[in-house]
Amino acid sequence: MNDRNPPDEFTDVNEAVGEEWEAETTPYERIRHVVAHTYSPVSADAVADDARTAPKTARKHLNTLADEGFVETTPGEQGGTLYRRSPESLVVEQAADILEHVSTDELVTRIQEMREQLTEYRSEFGVDSPEELAVNQTNQALSETGSQDEIDPETIREWKTLRRDLAFANAALSIGNAEQFVDSDRRSTDDSVPA
Repeated sequence: MNDRNPPDEFTDVNEAVGEEWEAETTPYERIRHVVAHTYSPVSADAVADDARTAPKTARKHLNTLADEGFVETTPGEQGGTLYRRSPESLVVEQAADILEHVSTDELVTRIQEMREQLTEYRSEFGVDSPEELAVNQTNQALSETGSQDEIDPETIREWKTLRRDLAFANAALSIGNAEQFVDSDRRSTDDSVPA
């Protein structure tokens, strides 16, 4: 049996990694990182603990992130403010990722294909949404047999995913078009200034 203790530097790997993270980043960067993975409302104290900073510093940066639209605030049960990542910031992040990897022409083609697939789902099932499909199938099965037929969860999941992907693609296209508009406006302004 080995009674030797591990060297002090290996006693708490998490603490060592945390200290390194703290040394290499600013409190703002750590708070943004923590809240980027926070989807349920939490207190500034909880964010501060995870971000290895003071609650006062966390509140300051969380309020800045809220002003920027990255964080959403809600009142807590005890009167304090709770914070979580805003759904809009997720859409913008996903849209930016799409724009980084897909050309505008390809994006337009994919959007058209997704719209056609949604139209096929609506036509095939006679409803406008996967939620309606689930409700209608359940009601139909209960009224006909007194027991629920199995709903195809894969079709419903695919339809929901397609709808979400279309929303992201539309957001990316809108952002891409706005960037092109700003760039072309900037060029036309630059062209009109005499050298």
